[in-house]
Amino acid sequence: MSAPVFLAESGNLGGLTQGDTYVLDGLEGRHAGVVQRRGVGERIDVVDGAGLRLTCRVTAVQAAEVTLEVVESVQESTDGVSVVLVQALAKGDRDELAIEAATEAGVDAVLPWQAERSVVVWRGDRAAKSRARWVATVRAATKQARRASLPGVGEVVDAKGLAARTAQVVASGGVVVVLHEEATLPIAQVPLPARTGDAVAEVLVVVGPEGGISDRECTLLTEAGATLARLGPHVLRTSTAGPIAVALLSERLGRWA
Repeated sequence: MSAPVFLAESGNLGGLTQGDTYVLDGLEGRHAGVVQRRGVGERIDVVDGAGLRLTCRVTAVQAAEVTLEVVESVQESTDGVSVVLVQALAKGDRDELAIEAATEAGVDAVLPWQAERSVVVWRGDRAAKSRARWVATVRAATKQARRASLPGVGEVVDAKGLAARTAQVVASGGVVVVLHEEATLPIAQVPLPARTGDAVAEVLVVVGPEGGISDRECTLLTEAGATLARLGPHVLRTSTAGPIAVALLSERLGRWA
């Protein structure tokens, strides 16, 4: 069974090597020591959210303070591509279900989109609180999936903002895929960006709300360089389309090999 993962909240994990000591405290320490009641001798992993994973052994537990001995330190490699799920805001927490499953499937970042047909609207205090829920959802899913990399959560964008981001990504050699039920190009045939040098190429996957993406939005995005693509013969919910697309792209990128 894989070891549970905890996200480091303090300290420089990068300087730690085999035999060093690290103290897991704060909320994560409480989760390990009080909620999960981890004991001396147990193995846990501590990650920094940027790909660094410490395999550790518990040496002492004092309530919310768990002392660990580093057994191994590994910096996980990247493939030079950042897969970003642009998820339209949706009712009934379906947008949160989407980003949760997408995180488990390996997405690198998520971007909330205030689509024209989104029933849910993020404004003012609600926007900040809703984004905070997304951050918490992604964080929990990262730990559930035993990931060392924590996906980022961007600020909410509207159609014009997304079109501008699309143009920027395409100009930088990336790809923007808009999932659309009437598209003829399968997502499996969408060309992926070339991976050259140390530059990170982005692949944005755009998923609309329950009512679909409007014609105006499709025009804005395709004129900015986006490609319309379909997942398959069936119409999927907004909560499932994104995670499935991320999984398919992860397979094509060799992440699931």
